[in-house]
Amino acid sequence: MAKKGIALTGDRPTGKLHLGHYIGSIKQRVVLQDDYEQFVMVADMQALTHNAENTEKVRNSVLEVTLDNIAAGLDPTKTTFFIQSKIEGLAFLTAIFETLVTLGRLTQNPTVKTEMKEKGYGTNVPVGFLTHPISQAADILAFKPDIVPVGEDQLPMIEQTNEIAEKINRLYGNGKEIFKKVKASLPPGGEGARLPGIDGKAKMSKSLGNAIYLSDGVTDIEQKVMAMYTDPGHIHAQDPGKVEGNVVFTYLSIFDPNQNEVNELKKAYQKGGLGDVEIKKRLIGILNTLLDPIREKREYLAKKPEYILEVLKEGEKVAAARVNETAREVREAIGIQYY
Repeated sequence: MAKKGIALTGDRPTGKLHLGHYIGSIKQRVVLQDDYEQFVMVADMQALTHNAENTEKVRNSVLEVTLDNIAAGLDPTKTTFFIQSKIEGLAFLTAIFETLVTLGRLTQNPTVKTEMKEKGYGTNVPVGFLTHPISQAADILAFKPDIVPVGEDQLPMIEQTNEIAEKINRLYGNGKEIFKKVKASLPPGGEGARLPGIDGKAKMSKSLGNAIYLSDGVTDIEQKVMAMYTDPGHIHAQDPGKVEGNVVFTYLSIFDPNQNEVNELKKAYQKGGLGDVEIKKRLIGILNTLLDPIREKREYLAKKPEYILEVLKEGEKVAAARVNETAREVREAIGIQYY
């Protein structure tokens, strides 16, 4: 069957993937791989921008994030996995794009500003971290994708990517479109735009330690859900409770397949007479039902690291050929294809 186009996405290997990744992107990837030629990049160079002194963490996580994706339903015969640093053409495109973006534009990128604040960089931000939106633009445009599955928090990155594409076309296209506009593919219905962490204070994040991982065991799920932020004013079951900002209800609204029952539970909670333990137990069951097959497949594949490495090696060949062709086209357009 003919494919509808190309899809490109990726993960930074800084640890195992969590429910925020699953809802924000992985769930989409599983659907898209049947209709699109899909590439999934393990973005180790992006991970190094804030882990330069902990390269072992990045190296070890390359297999982990690939494992998580495959365990969650991505099929290596349908989706091409590759490691960012193994594709040399991406570095060339990044260097070209860096000549087209101002420092002022980078510092105004909302995603970068938020991440800088979360990591407490202040004025001591590594240059590689500050410029990673340019590297990300190169990663995306190198494959000329039709869609990029992302969460809502990544929309500023897509916007900057399209700005670079437009500038390349204007300066070097000579009336020809070298890069087409990239379309972001958001989770349906706004799911997972900013899945909160179990503490309710921020989005789910590895660095903030408030995540539920795809690899978490049954006991882990139970402990994390029971510790979830609800309504601090809902001390007794008979007390009226707030649904807004209540992490348990936020998760039930996303993961529970029976939304009619969830709506009834919300009404009961707001009226009074429904305890936190009851809704937390419901969520524990739902999350374990979702994660059980993922955990089972992940445990099986974890015993076959040579298979994961082979998937990445084969994917590198396909990805490199695609990127080299784009790099050649850019060289010719700019006028630096000397021989």
